[in-house]
This record gives sequence, structure tokens and C-alpha cells, in this order.
Amino acid sequence: MAHSVVWSLDIENSLQAACYSPDGSTLVVTTTVGVWFVLDAETKEVVGRFVDGSEAISVVKFSPDGSHLALGSHDNNIYVYQVHDNYRKYNRLGRCMGHSSFVTHFDWSLDSTYVRSNSADLELLFWNATVCRQVPHSSQMMNVEWASETCTIGFSVLGIWPGGADGSDINCCSRSNGQTLLVTGDDWGKVKLFSYPACHPKALCHIYGGHSSHVTSVGFLPDDGRLLSTGGRDCSIMQWMLC
Repeated sequence: MAHSVVWSLDIENSLQAACYSPDGSTLVVTTTVGVWFVLDAETKEVVGRFVDGSEAISVVKFSPDGSHLALGSHDNNIYVYQVHDNYRKYNRLGRCMGHSSFVTHFDWSLDSTYVRSNSADLELLFWNATVCRQVPHSSQMMNVEWASETCTIGFSVLGIWPGGADGSDINCCSRSNGQTLLVTGDDWGKVKLFSYPACHPKALCHIYGGHSSHVTSVGFLPDDGRLLSTGGRDCSIMQWMLC
């Protein structure tokens, strides 16, 4: 890897989050003022500009089948769009309203029907994203398979929280594609590697240092041979090899 810039584009506002479409052809980037853009990943052309609220959109993800796009905002809502024409056309389906603080993480179900979400006040809520309605009874979600594991509040990640944590110390987590490992990033600049699921309190882990500031995001590469972590104030991207 050359560790050099492949391409760049000037955006009118500060960026907050980004995601690729399932086929990698389209990139969606969000900003701190509710504006988000759709980019062609090959030509780098801006093919769409949208606005949802006026606050930061902190998380964005396509559904596994690519039929929907969800965006979690600091206005406490999750906006859901239907996607058409090879990721070129977006029609807003509605808003998932119910969180009492801003949305921090969410995951799609494997069948692209449900979303589970966390908020800054440590809520875990479930939604039928196809109709933008909350699922009030979590017991109904017991057998749902999830396409990712980025919510830091939930049964499968109960053990990632150390004693004395205030609920904001762990900023991010991600499950390996083989569903055997879980990585977290925290306020102390540490990257921790757990066995998955980490459902027992204070689960054992390997701890790695390198960031000089809080870790903002973590994720495995497709073959699970490496993982990436991004830092906050240190403005760094680190690559870790699993061996």
C-alpha cells in the first residue's frame, strides 16, 4: 500500500460519517449540518445532495440488499430512504422517531427489514425500517440475525464495558466478518480485541495502544486479516494485522 491520497473532493461542510453501497459503486457522505451527498465511487462525481434536519448525521448505512439507506441524526431521528436506479435515486420513506437523545450507532438486520439503534443516553431501540415504526417488545427480536455489530449497547457486547465506565467511554465496536472476534475503540486511545460474542461481564480481551487520542471508529477488512482504527484529535488512521 502506498499510503497516499487516491482522490479528494471539496465539500461545503465538515464531514461526519460515510458508507459505501453493497456493490462498492456509490459512496454516501454526511455532514455536521444535516446535508448529505451521494458520490459515484468511480468517477468521483456528486450525483445527489440531500438535507435531513440541521444537525450532524452521525451514522449512515445501506441495508444489506441495497434497497434502503438509513441515516442517524443528532436530532434524535433515523431517516430511511428507498434506493432505486443503481443507487442514483433516493426517496424518503419516513423517520424512525422515539429516541430521547442523538443516535450514535445502528445495525441493519440481515434480511434488510429491521434496525436496532443506540443513542447517547444509552437506549437500545428496535425498528421495522420498512414502515419506520418502533418494535416495542425486544423479545420479538430474539431470533433476528444482524448484518453487523456496531451498537455498543446490547446483549452480545455486554462484556466490553469495564468496571466504572460511564456509558460514553467506549466509542465504537465492530464484529469480524467470520463472527468470531469483536474489536472496540475507547476514550483512552485503546483498541481492544474480544472473542465474539462478548456477553459475559468484564470479558477478557487483548489491549493495544497506538492512538494518542480517543478512537472514533474501528472495523475489519473483508478477509478479517487486518483491521482499521481512526483517531480523534490525533487525526490518524491505523492498520492492525491479526496474527
